[in-house]
Amino acid sequence: MAEGGNTADLKTAVMSAGGATLDLTSAPTMAGVTSMGSLDTGPNMYLSVSAMMLPTNDGFVGLDSWKIPTEAGTYTIMLNAYDAGTEINDEIINGGGMPGTPGIPADPSGNAGTGGAGVSSNEGNQTVHIHPGNIGDNDPTGGMSDLNSSVHRWLNPVAKLVITVK
Repeated sequence: MAEGGNTADLKTAVMSAGGATLDLTSAPTMAGVTSMGSLDTGPNMYLSVSAMMLPTNDGFVGLDSWKIPTEAGTYTIMLNAYDAGTEINDEIINGGGMPGTPGIPADPSGNAGTGGAGVSSNEGNQTVHIHPGNIGDNDPTGGMSDLNSSVHRWLNPVAKLVITVK
């Protein structure tokens, strides 16, 4: 899921365990856009959320096993971005994104450059950890990154999850 955005295996695992799933979008969601949905959790008591972040190579936003309140109300949770640790954060857009294929699949906003040399080439952390964020640069045809630092730079938290319990 963190590399190519494919949630099929996660959905299968959740459904096999008796959980419920909800897709809020079928395409990349741009910054500042709100997506809404409704989910009947049935007897389940915990909520987990996961989505790939673009443009990153293995970044994702996530919430793990949040206890769903039994009291009706609206609850707001700020979500951090995580790095799956599956590859280095080189910030090069090359259509990659499948497991074992280095690179960022795409920039949905269309604000990326080309010809980046690579921001990093030696990260040793191969476990899930807090994502350091995109660095980017301002060179659209070279530099160290294909990401524009004026558009793609971010720090945690990266998403706001609002849950209404009825």
